[in-house]
Amino acid sequence: MSWQIASLAIVVAALAACFWWYERTRPSSKEVALVATMAALGALGRDAFAALPDVKPITAIVFICGYAFGPGPGFAVGAVGALASNIFLGQGSWTPWQMLAWGVVGLGGAALGRLLARRALGRVPLALCCAVAAEVFNLILDLYTWSQGGTHTLAAYGAWLASALSFDLTHVVASFLFGLAFGPALLRMLARARARLEIVWEPAPAASTIVAVVLVALVGMAIARAPARASAASPQANAHASAAAAASAQSRARAGTAGNVAAIARLDVAREIAYLQGAQNADGGFGAAPGQASSELYSGWVAMGLAAAGRDPLAVRRDGHSVLDALRGEASSLEGAGDLERTILALYACGVSVHALPGGDPVKRLLAFRDRDGSFGDLSNLTAFAIFALRAAGYGAADPTVRSAGRWLARQQDADGGFGFGTRGGGSDVDDTAAVLQALVDAGVRSGPALEHATAFLIHAQNSDGGYPQQPGGQSNAQSTAWAIQGLIGAGRDPAAVTREGSRSPLGYLESLVAPDGSVRYSRTGSQAPVWVTAQALNALAGKTFPVAPPRARAAGHRQAPARGRSSVRRHRSARARTPAAKVTAAASRLASAQGATARIDELARAMGIVIGAVLAPLLG
Repeated sequence: MSWQIASLAIVVAALAACFWWYERTRPSSKEVALVATMAALGALGRDAFAALPDVKPITAIVFICGYAFGPGPGFAVGAVGALASNIFLGQGSWTPWQMLAWGVVGLGGAALGRLLARRALGRVPLALCCAVAAEVFNLILDLYTWSQGGTHTLAAYGAWLASALSFDLTHVVASFLFGLAFGPALLRMLARARARLEIVWEPAPAASTIVAVVLVALVGMAIARAPARASAASPQANAHASAAAAASAQSRARAGTAGNVAAIARLDVAREIAYLQGAQNADGGFGAAPGQASSELYSGWVAMGLAAAGRDPLAVRRDGHSVLDALRGEASSLEGAGDLERTILALYACGVSVHALPGGDPVKRLLAFRDRDGSFGDLSNLTAFAIFALRAAGYGAADPTVRSAGRWLARQQDADGGFGFGTRGGGSDVDDTAAVLQALVDAGVRSGPALEHATAFLIHAQNSDGGYPQQPGGQSNAQSTAWAIQGLIGAGRDPAAVTREGSRSPLGYLESLVAPDGSVRYSRTGSQAPVWVTAQALNALAGKTFPVAPPRARAAGHRQAPARGRSSVRRHRSARARTPAAKVTAAASRLASAQGATARIDELARAMGIVIGAVLAPLLG
């Protein structure tokens, strides 16, 4: 067998093994879409600079993808990007080598990301890493040219390296400059995309306006006499239940901060609960939509949504398995602080110990991501959720870890009063502002300029339809609206009283998205990831804020406790279709005054990921 054939066989076998391994990790649809998007971006970037030999932004893109997403996606972006770009540049025996070389670059980025716990890198260090990645790529491609020659000695390999020095140096310098120019911005964007996932947009039917009006009317007819109750928590007999009671009591205190938030939680969510029950998989977990494979992300959010609605997540079973079984079975797939935080909150909502999980105590693992400045991953989003998770684990508001995280968060407020996914200056959005509002209150901040300015940001971001976009000025959606409700409650504001130029309240907008099957549509024009959206919306419809206490903890000692503040709890008869249509807006406003939402982690970046990935997928075939 010739050197050329032998070397090619080895490379192809290595590629096959890597792709087989990646397939065995069972990547979710959101991850596949992100890989497709970034591979297409890398391929297009390489093709755009085809006129300049060895000037390739793809190397920096692949390295940063590996750093942000991990080994599987990092390898796939590099390998698929090389294959796709060669559709235009020309395929040949070099293609498998390029696929392997850029795949190795992605794996290198993943290794560094794991070593540094995916902390944000400075501009120059990141650019230097991109340069080193380019040299690794060069060495592999030089090995390819060496294998094609007639002499296969170390001296011959050295000669190839010397002859390619100018080209290799160009690639290294170009990768350094690309990393210097867009590296930090791309890394922040991908860190956000990792948390938020993708969204599939669906065209609205021609009669969507009529359907929306009918939905609003039906919702209004159901709400006027809907029963309501105040959420309450009670101390428990054991240590874990005591932590649950403490966090639940904190949540009640937050809801009454301003003394004017009505504690009316809508109990008529039977259709939404039934929808989630029907979407449960045989392993007890949940996917983004009925019939899709289970993912710890969606399973975690469903556990919180069910608990918020007063349904014990452990009582919802399929083939004898509950969502807790799925969470424990998927424990090995947890990566990074965000996965740990969400899982801790889900375990807490199930009413079980947040310290018991295969693979080690998730709370201890989470604390390993804490930086010396008090933040987690140097990101506002992760730090806010870390506070939620620590409160669920029994840490008090006065605990030094919680307080330092809260102080760090307060310093990240932008000039417009909002907060972003990363640090100050990165741009504010509704979802993260609402999350940080709750986290600040959880960390003991009850009043002050930070809360006031963030609340003002949320109020001004409301759209004329009553809902909220992720970015001010964008299209309203269920998840951002639910997050806004949660943030308003955290700040002591009544979400039912928040309107824009005579619009309905955000609660009314959220109710108008409930479909006949009980699922909650993402927006007027989209119904993607219905299980996820419905689970998150349940938190808002039930008036719960983070961390969501298990129903058993809320009901143990306070069967019907009075609401805090000046507003009283009013009970209404459950009837979705008995209120005159003229009362739609008023009924929607009364819907749930203390309603918080756990609706977020993800959204616009998810949207772009799946849209662009779906459009460009044919290029990757």
